[in-house]
Amino acid sequence: MTTSTVPKSPPAVHPVDEKLPLPQLAALGLQHVLVMYAGAIAVPLIIGSALKLTKEDTAFLIAADLFCCGLVTIIQSMGIGKIGIRLPMMMGVTFTAVAPIIAAGSTPGLGLKAVFGGVIVAGIFTLLVAPYVSRLLRWFPPVVTGSVVLIIGISLMRVGINWAAGGTPTIAGPNGPINNPDYGIPSHIAISGIVLMTILFIIAWCKGFLSNIAVLLGIAVGFLITLVSGQVNFVGLQSAQWVRIITPFHFGIPTIDVMTTVTLCVVMVVIMIEGVGQFLALAEVVERPLETDDIARGLRADGVGAIVGGIFNTFTYTSYAQNIGLVQVTGVRSRWVCVTAGVMLVLISCFPKLSFIAASIPQYVLGGAAMVMFGMVAATGIRILSHVDFVENRKNAYIVAISLAMGMIPLVADRFFMRLPDMMAKFCQNGILLGTFTAVLLNVLFNAKSSVAPNLHTLGKAA
Repeated sequence: MTTSTVPKSPPAVHPVDEKLPLPQLAALGLQHVLVMYAGAIAVPLIIGSALKLTKEDTAFLIAADLFCCGLVTIIQSMGIGKIGIRLPMMMGVTFTAVAPIIAAGSTPGLGLKAVFGGVIVAGIFTLLVAPYVSRLLRWFPPVVTGSVVLIIGISLMRVGINWAAGGTPTIAGPNGPINNPDYGIPSHIAISGIVLMTILFIIAWCKGFLSNIAVLLGIAVGFLITLVSGQVNFVGLQSAQWVRIITPFHFGIPTIDVMTTVTLCVVMVVIMIEGVGQFLALAEVVERPLETDDIARGLRADGVGAIVGGIFNTFTYTSYAQNIGLVQVTGVRSRWVCVTAGVMLVLISCFPKLSFIAASIPQYVLGGAAMVMFGMVAATGIRILSHVDFVENRKNAYIVAISLAMGMIPLVADRFFMRLPDMMAKFCQNGILLGTFTAVLLNVLFNAKSSVAPNLHTLGKAA
């Protein structure tokens, strides 16, 4: 008697690992690039201006930053061995390290060489401690994760709202901050509104691929309006080089300054703590639970990013929360989209004229899109909190309420901690870090016996 065997069907590919057609990858990847581009080039612009670098050196910093953004994004999203979280994660230079970098870079006898040396050592430090920091996952049950993601989203919304109005309310003047003349202009707000409405219209009425690239199309509409109305400034485009190769140690061989190095190591701890919350937020969006090993791989990519940054004349890198919002808006979970975006960033860094054109998109155009994406990050936090028991365990409400209030202090009262010692003031001025610390501490206080230990089981097994 013969028995027939039915061949087993191959296991379904998780949406995170799905490889989309190249045209879709290109369009979706470009969308990610445009979303993070303004934030990515802001840090080298700020540092170049603060250190009074020449226009050529500042331009090189920007190109080097884009190169490293792309390289580290590829490593994080695609994964190499035990490095990279293998989720659709865009990596960019972090604002957290700007203050110590400027302090070291402007100190006689130190300069950028000491900065890059400190960045490299901080990256090595991150690689070494990543497996231990990843164990923080057990202290992040849904009530903590949801609170942290909600704080991140609300913190980002301030950035998006200011972008929509034309930048920041004040800019640097010869004798201190002055009012930004481009801030709040009705035409800027109107164009931001058009971008926002275009995105919402496409999401509401279009399906499939068009819906997925709603943010890109919204930005394109806004850019076209500003281009036709003469609001785009292309001054300097002709003088920009066609091709520039990013070379290591452009500013000289890095040196080691103990204080700069220790400070940047502390900054990397802050970055890693923020990174844990962002990894969990993205995992919730793409519906792929994480284990401690996944977190460790993601944090190692932060370390590699700092090492790569120090070698190629730039700074520390972290995951960009705004792109998590984009994943939520589009519903496209493939990590290969971000790998493609990383390749684009590397290519753009080698063609200064292309990066110049992308940098010419007015900030208020990006602001209309940012309000959608950053708001979606906050909505993700609310969605996580919807799984929290607030009826049987009323203490959870206090965790959310107090951590949210603490996280908002730097947003609504930026001088609240001004009289504290410098190191403590810097810690407290980071609303995300302050809110995270509060949520974890209150959860331990209220729920230590019931929710901390089993948290890994609630997150499930990584695919």
